[in-house]
Amino acid sequence: MTDDEIAQRKMQFLYALRSKGVTDKAVLEAMEAIDRGPFIRGLFAARAYEDMPLPIACGQTISQPSVVGLMTQALQISPRDKVLEVGTGSGYQAAILSKLARRVYTVDRHRRLVRQAREIFDAMNLTNITAITGDGSFGLPDQAPFDRILVTAAAEDPPGPLLAQLKVGGIMVVPVGQSDAVQSLIRVRKSETGLEYDELRPVRFVPLLEGLGKDT
Repeated sequence: MTDDEIAQRKMQFLYALRSKGVTDKAVLEAMEAIDRGPFIRGLFAARAYEDMPLPIACGQTISQPSVVGLMTQALQISPRDKVLEVGTGSGYQAAILSKLARRVYTVDRHRRLVRQAREIFDAMNLTNITAITGDGSFGLPDQAPFDRILVTAAAEDPPGPLLAQLKVGGIMVVPVGQSDAVQSLIRVRKSETGLEYDELRPVRFVPLLEGLGKDT
């Protein structure tokens, strides 16, 4: 693919994001700055600039860019925020968060995915991301509380340990549903008086599983 073809694809990519409702200027700039290409390896690399989810290692997927944009937009991140991402996957979402937040902690149960994501973060000089292998359903108590929490796997309910690690005034965005066919993207706002839930849109994500993956 020539440089002109890549530039054309990137322009179409950004247009597709806007047409799907990603309108926040800072989010669009972050997604323009982070090339999706390096996060997709092998057979599907040529489709990196299409608005579709794609398979990655360990039986996981890299989310559709428009869904990444909408989830990021829903978090309403400010430059001083400390963000937790549960489900590193390819690392693409964490890289975008890193352009908007002060600090990003991302955790995944698959050691191989964390290792590959770290390599890309290093190559892109994204120094404000800490990637950790662990059971993300329990969050990262040692680093809590967080201003924002993003969960990129579906839970039956917003996980209690993660809600406990969210600051008062904080926002968590999480897919919720009991099957991969019926899931809703939920935004939770935490206040002094309790939790407020907004249903944003239907989505499809892999399930949030406890424990570590079997990869090395």
